Amino acid sequence: MIIEHNADLKLYNTFGVSVRARALAGFTSESDLRGLLQHQELAGMRRLILGGGSNLLFTRDWPGVVLRNDVPGIEVLHEDEERITLRAGAGVVWHDLVMHTVAHGWGGIENMSLIPGRVGAGPMQNIGAYGAELKDTFDHLEALRISDGEMIRFSKADCNFGYRESFFKREGKDRFVIMNVAFTLNKNPKVNVGYGSIKSELEKRGILSPTIHDVSASVIAIRSSKLPDPRVLGNAGSFFKNPTVPIRVADQLKNILPDLVTFPSADNQVKLAAGQLIEKAGWKGFREGGYGIHKDQALVIVNHGGATGAQLYDLSTRVLESVKERFGVELEREVNII
Repeated sequence: MIIEHNADLKLYNTFGVSVRARALAGFTSESDLRGLLQHQELAGMRRLILGGGSNLLFTRDWPGVVLRNDVPGIEVLHEDEERITLRAGAGVVWHDLVMHTVAHGWGGIENMSLIPGRVGAGPMQNIGAYGAELKDTFDHLEALRISDGEMIRFSKADCNFGYRESFFKREGKDRFVIMNVAFTLNKNPKVNVGYGSIKSELEKRGILSPTIHDVSASVIAIRSSKLPDPRVLGNAGSFFKNPTVPIRVADQLKNILPDLVTFPSADNQVKLAAGQLIEKAGWKGFREGGYGIHKDQALVIVNHGGATGAQLYDLSTRVLESVKERFGVELEREVNII
């Protein structure tokens, strides 16, 4: 096992923030991880499990060891005439998995094309986009329990999925390491084109009977036009969650925002578009030195170069306070703060 000391994490987070970890090591298997957890040199250090580094913001150096999850592989667990269950290693790039399923004609996750990060982070966040969420096709996952090194199988119910939430972000935080995730997909898929922007993109392309390949290509085009590439401009995608409010609150907001965007939710509530609220509060395109808000998508905080995590976090606080003061709506960060 290679252990790097005083490691720079700039290349391991999509914000491109330069912070250091006391130690850094990668693992590709259960035995690798168990070895690192028992390694005498790392004993007593705080641990941080890192995947693609696409949904976190480092605001300080990490005083312990960063363990990078590089578990590889995509394999078929079960298949019949209608469905197929795939298992992917937690270290597999999420978009690579999506492209693998689209190429084989297996439907279910194509609406989540181009979401950054790795497979292992997907269940933690219950990632989702354009009318689909990970929980919709999730079958089970296997995670290593840190306390004793045992592999535990989690069902969908065990994961307690919510909106960008799961057991692994709450009760299970820092207790388990996700090693692989299984999905059940459709071999004769019905496309999900209910999301307005997908419909518009398909119409623009003149596609009347879309396939999952068409849906994936449309989502990639939409995301590419709205969201910056982290390899070019440091960011973690959507920084804020879309807030859920009672219908009466949304109706009141329409008095000052007649074009308020809402999405149906449960229990007499609706979901608001956080990006619209941030834009209406005047933040879209804001820049201060080496950081700011993206010019095309107000949900995205960007590092133009050289910004610290503390500066980016401070900007997010200013946005939260501004939206609360202007509209009375409390936004919540989607990005994990370290």
